[in-house]
Amino acid sequence: MASGAAASAASATAAPRARGADVLAVVEKGAHAVGFYDTASGRRLETVPLADYPHEMVVDAGRRFAYVGHYGVRMSSTPGAGGAAVFVIDLAGRSLARTIDTRPFNRIHGMGIDRHDRLYALSEEKAVLLGFDAPATDPAPERAVPTGGVKTHLFTLTRDGERAYVTGLLSHTVSLVRPHDAAVAPILMTPGRLPESSCLSRDEKTLFVGARKSSSLVAVDAHTMKVRRAEKVPGDPLRLYALGGDRLLVTDIVGKTLTEYDYDLRPVRSLGLDGTPSAVSFHPDKALAYVSQLGADRIAVVDLDRFIVVGDFGTRLEPDSSVLLPAAP
Repeated sequence: MASGAAASAASATAAPRARGADVLAVVEKGAHAVGFYDTASGRRLETVPLADYPHEMVVDAGRRFAYVGHYGVRMSSTPGAGGAAVFVIDLAGRSLARTIDTRPFNRIHGMGIDRHDRLYALSEEKAVLLGFDAPATDPAPERAVPTGGVKTHLFTLTRDGERAYVTGLLSHTVSLVRPHDAAVAPILMTPGRLPESSCLSRDEKTLFVGARKSSSLVAVDAHTMKVRRAEKVPGDPLRLYALGGDRLLVTDIVGKTLTEYDYDLRPVRSLGLDGTPSAVSFHPDKALAYVSQLGADRIAVVDLDRFIVVGDFGTRLEPDSSVLLPAAP
């Protein structure tokens, strides 16, 4: 899905501000909920209960609604049909506004939203990318595009929504898909074993992929899908994010580290964490990252300029995707 500090800042330009303090909305997979936390005190402000095992979350440009995929199982290796829905969360009211039924498309995991506030949701089981032109009101998907992979888990989206890069956990592939034209066949490539997360460079010409079982980072031409560069890295590169200054941020769930790389895939600096880092979100106005830590059930607040932990607070079980809702100035 589209991610990174620059993207987060751009999407929050016109966002309404929370009163009094920055608030972090966190998907708590094991607690089956979205929790809202005051980032200064760590106090939990509100909990929105959801069906079992929600996973990925994105928000619209105005920070009005969050969209959460109903994966319905704990992990990708967990068998079962899983869920078949998208939860629409009212961020101001901190409540479940409604649920979009996506059947027969199930195990909804990867989520993305473009600059036009069009929503995309990925069915891992059916290997299909769903599209919603007006997700705040759409009763069902507007379109569905096959991705060509197997056990499709996450995707990265261009800002205009015209290209999506979908990872297949069992096919060990990345597919270039045209979400608005199912007549265009997906272009597949193999970056290594178990590619899960990816991100685009700021100019959207290079796709960076983490191949988990190959312990490697791979730079791919975003149009031809040809490998430009591949480098071995320590541990298990779970998630990748694009930062400003031609930098990548990578979570390693084996080494329990957060590592910054340049676009040549050379390590710049690394930070050890107490828990297992999973997803990361970014403050739209400050150089701060919010790192969800599995096992510890905590959020680490990382100063990206100094690359140190400057705060942390506890959550409920298995925090994952999050979004920062900034306070009014």
